[in-house]
Parts: sequence; structure tokens; C-alpha cells
Amino acid sequence: MEIKGKTAIVTGGTKGIGLAIAEALVREGAKVVVCGRDSVALAEAVKDLSADGEVSGRRCDVSKWEDVEALLAFTAETYGGVDILVNNAGVGHFAPIDQLSLEQWSAVIDTNLSGVFYCVRAAVPQMKQRGGGFILNIGSLAGRNTFPAGSAYNASKFGLNGFSEAIMLDLRQYDIRVSQIMPGSVATEFMAGGSDAAEWKIDPVAIADTAVDLISMPDRNLISRLEMRPSKPPKK
Repeated sequence: MEIKGKTAIVTGGTKGIGLAIAEALVREGAKVVVCGRDSVALAEAVKDLSADGEVSGRRCDVSKWEDVEALLAFTAETYGGVDILVNNAGVGHFAPIDQLSLEQWSAVIDTNLSGVFYCVRAAVPQMKQRGGGFILNIGSLAGRNTFPAGSAYNASKFGLNGFSEAIMLDLRQYDIRVSQIMPGSVATEFMAGGSDAAEWKIDPVAIADTAVDLISMPDRNLISRLEMRPSKPPKK
């Protein structure tokens, strides 16, 4: 897909992987709508991104269908519809199963899995009207590899694998391609709740560059799933 001139939505686009992908899409000439739950962070991201291109922001909690509907309506009103959807928004709660609360389980599943369903479900009609599109889901190697205290997160990412592969089969005859990037450890704030710039971890910019490569691949080709991991993690 030629990215220049297309409209992209990036969920969780105010920091980390999402912000890096939004920056890359703006540089490629896309009109970008970023969303997030934090209004202050959203305003800052839009201000910074707008220095390089056409960017809008919309507060959205992807775990709420009404918020997602409003996000897609905003995109249609502002830019005519969506061509590229990057499902990046995610949360993590990590605890042994007997210590994981009902609220924590719901927060992870509702955001990481149901939130992706909501965004895809709302975006596909617009993509069909526009003659095609590209859906990129940001998964995780936790969708293949379990770890202690990861029951909710593992379940959400294993589920995202199955969801991504199924909708790829549903949508490819409409010229809507679906791909998934599954990173390992990334140098973001996600896991620790603070800045984590360990040099051995994947740079979010590398994931953003990969996202651009996948989206801009010739339309007759599709990499449906791509795993990325640090090349040299510390020895255990």
C-alpha cells in the first residue's frame, strides 16, 4: 500500500511503540489520528507529531465500544474514513492467578483483546467503502510463550493471535490485509511503570520501521505474522 495520502488510526499512540509508529506514518505522508486515555499526553503527542504532518487526536478507551464508535466517526468526519488501523493500545497486570483480581483480569482482556475487536469491527465498513485497507495488530511473544504471573496477559495475546489469523481470512478478499507484529522485550515504560532504556531491548523505532515495511509491501504480498526479539539479551 502506498502510505502517502492515506488515513491511519494508531491506538495507544501517545507513547512507546504507538508513538513511534505514528511518527513513522507521519513521515511517510499519512494523515494520522492518534488516540489514548490520557488527555494531557494526547495533546502533547498531537502537538509534537503535527510539526511533521497532518495529525489529529481523539481521547478513546478502546475497551469501551462507544468510545471506539466515536473514534471512527471522528476519523470519517475529519478525513473521510480510515485506510490503516494500528491496534497498539494495551495494558498489563501481572500476578499469580490466586492474587489476580477480577478487575485486573477484565482490564487486560477488555483492552488487549476486546478492544482490538471493537476497533476492527468499527473500521472494516469504512475500509470496504474505500476499496481496501491494512490492519496491523501489535501482539507479543507472550502470545506464544507463557510466563509465571502472566495468565491474563498471556490469555489476551494468545487470543489476539487467533483473532488476527481468523480476520485475515475474513478480509483478504476485500483487499484488506491483516498483519501482526509480535515483539519481545521493548525499551518502553510498559512493564516496569518507568523508563526502561536497556540497550539490549528492541528500540520502538525498529518496530515502527518494520510496521512501515509491512504496510507498504506490494498489495499482492502479505506477511501475516512477524516475530521480533532482542538479538542479544542478557545471559540468565
